Amino acid sequence: MRIHRLRLPVVCAVLLLALLAPALPWLARAQQPATGSAASQEKPQETIRVGVNLVNLYATVRDKDKRILPDLTKADFRIYEDGQEQTIDSFAREVNLPLTFGMLIDTSGSQRHVLPIEQDAADRFLGRVLRKGDLAFVTSFDADVNLLSDFTGERRELIRAIERARINAPGNPLQAGPFPLPPRGTLFYDAIYATCREKLAGEAGRKALIILTDAMDQGSRMSLEEALETAQRTDTVIHVIGVADYAFYGGRGYGGYSGEGYARKLAEQTGGRSIFVNNEKNLEKAFEQISEELRTQYVLGYYPTNRAKDGKFRKIEIKMAKSDAKVLARRGYYAPAR
Repeated sequence: MRIHRLRLPVVCAVLLLALLAPALPWLARAQQPATGSAASQEKPQETIRVGVNLVNLYATVRDKDKRILPDLTKADFRIYEDGQEQTIDSFAREVNLPLTFGMLIDTSGSQRHVLPIEQDAADRFLGRVLRKGDLAFVTSFDADVNLLSDFTGERRELIRAIERARINAPGNPLQAGPFPLPPRGTLFYDAIYATCREKLAGEAGRKALIILTDAMDQGSRMSLEEALETAQRTDTVIHVIGVADYAFYGGRGYGGYSGEGYARKLAEQTGGRSIFVNNEKNLEKAFEQISEELRTQYVLGYYPTNRAKDGKFRKIEIKMAKSDAKVLARRGYYAPAR
């Protein structure tokens, strides 16, 4: 499955260099704790584990009033993998760790009346969240999955890409081998699958998708479970901002169906947030909440006691010492295969 590119001249060698060159500096920084700031007040312990992969977790913690808790220590966290408690080998509070993310915009017919509002809010979101060292891309999806802007750290370029999004914009159909497939509807799951595989699989560090959609999937070749597995295998966090023109469906949801449950599963299992809104003010609040969480996280690392390289899914649970604290983090990962 490919993501098709609109109005972007592509030369493979140039694209490869463009992708690798900006990534190298922040990759090096991401591997080193920040110094001289609150972003890294506790240095990870230097522990050598031969043949065991370090599992990194990015966690946001809020109290009962939904306020971010920024001053927790390693002692406040306990990590369990498949029910077995793990030793936390590294811990840091991060506010400046570089971020690699994609913005996915639903441009199917059901979004016709809300797309301009989404575009305006997305522009302002970039102004809040994008910082030096970050990389982002923009993709639209309807009956096709189209890359509007490849990886860049330039806000203006990303904003221009967002503003180019059009309802059911003409583009090349998805390919399955040499044969084009006809338009099928709203390829929500296909868009997640394709962007995780083609854009984020080769990236390191913090990775996220911010998806603007009503979460109605129609015609994807990939299932919800396949899209979720691909996100988990590429360590991608999914944030869904649900914006729906319910009048398009003659009421709440399409024929009584609502995609909120599926969006929630994608977000919760990967450590993200699913927020459905019904007006522009709430849309701004949703972007603000996700922006805050992307920029205020704890990084916890552990070497799993289960050293089997069997490719199986391992469940993760983080328990907090504070009874009123609620943690947002991914709920599992796939072990490496031999």
